[in-house]
Amino acid sequence: MQTLTPILSTVTAAFLASFVEVVEAFTIVLAVGVTRSWRPALTGAALALALLAALVLAFGPLLALVPITTLQFVVGVLLILFGMRWLRKAILRSVGVIALHDEAAAFSEETATLRQQANDRRADYLAGLASFKAVLLEGVEVVFIVIAVGAAHGQTLYASLGALAAFVLVMAIGLAVHRPLARVPENALKFVVGLMLTSFGIFWTGEGIGAEWPGADLALLAIFAIVALASFAMVRWLRGTYPVSAGGLAR
Repeated sequence: MQTLTPILSTVTAAFLASFVEVVEAFTIVLAVGVTRSWRPALTGAALALALLAALVLAFGPLLALVPITTLQFVVGVLLILFGMRWLRKAILRSVGVIALHDEAAAFSEETATLRQQANDRRADYLAGLASFKAVLLEGVEVVFIVIAVGAAHGQTLYASLGALAAFVLVMAIGLAVHRPLARVPENALKFVVGLMLTSFGIFWTGEGIGAEWPGADLALLAIFAIVALASFAMVRWLRGTYPVSAGGLAR
């Protein structure tokens, strides 16, 4: 029987990662809707979602053909690489080496671009294309995360529910306020997601090569704690070298 620990960790990882990606996509869709019109914004987003659904339906069943140990190893390695990429950016942003992502700035930049294209005969097409690309690019990452954190232990349904909850929450808040979700502590979320994906990756890579983790699924918590301590130690070390940006991990 599946224990509660992997289920909760799967849902949480999928929810947080999807939340960040949906916020970024929603910023562009909102810019298109407010600046141009909601028709190209929603059309572009709907086409991207349809394409993503088709990709999942086409390639999802193929995972059942892969031996579980091979799947765990491959997915584990990919998650380590993916998680370390998120961690690297979050750490560098927290110490001021690279700028924090600003949804308000992204919204302003996109609206400025759309206004410049207002007199173009293809304005609606370009606006819809911007919405399509934003949803597709961020959606591909969501699909990868859902499949990766769910497939290795047969928890794709739980991962999908986490991603769906993130989508519904962002849409509800965003449509209610009609403005970018600039107050979301995005860097902190990316830091946590990076820790979770890296921990999943280490755990499943070990299972893929036949390792037996002490405590079984509870080993995930220990791995997460070790990766977190190493990451915070790196942040602390880097802060002695680089100036800390305003907000740090609070953003």
